[in-house]
Amino acid sequence: MSNSGRNSVSSKLPSREQAIQLLRENKCSDQVVKHCVAVAEFALEMGHELKDKGCDLDLQLVEIGALLHDIGRAKTHSVHHAMAGSEMAKESGLPSSVISIIGRHVGGGITRKEAEELGWPKDQDYVPVTLEEKVVSYADKLIQGSKRVPIGVVVEELKMELKPEAAERVTRLHEEIALLLGK
Repeated sequence: MSNSGRNSVSSKLPSREQAIQLLRENKCSDQVVKHCVAVAEFALEMGHELKDKGCDLDLQLVEIGALLHDIGRAKTHSVHHAMAGSEMAKESGLPSSVISIIGRHVGGGITRKEAEELGWPKDQDYVPVTLEEKVVSYADKLIQGSKRVPIGVVVEELKMELKPEAAERVTRLHEEIALLLGK
């Protein structure tokens, strides 16, 4: 998408304050709000580094998507919070770009097969596609509570939880972003 197209998307996005207010209005706990703020800060930090390396991404979308990625935790703390959050975002009239970030942030993405096993709609893709979706998903995996954790810890925890496919997806996401950052 061109910068002019991205700017028109950004103009429809809520402000940072409005996004945090939306979390509170939907009864997200203080812990969830703190987590979302920490994810947004880390995602923006990565986003600025990626822009400095020449990547084309919408920093406002990264920030707002990261702030709202866990809005569905107001209804459930299971993996289904991504679907609940997507629905809440639709009902709130948020742009499809934010709805996609919310629906695709879990576990580095959810495959169609996994989505079918979860009972999610089969006509959608739940794996991050855009750079903005990938940055938010990656930042979310590296923030536990409101603290950053190393990628190795995240991958090992996923393996211990018997989620090898998620561990592989998160590892690939890490490698892709590290390559873009030149690390």
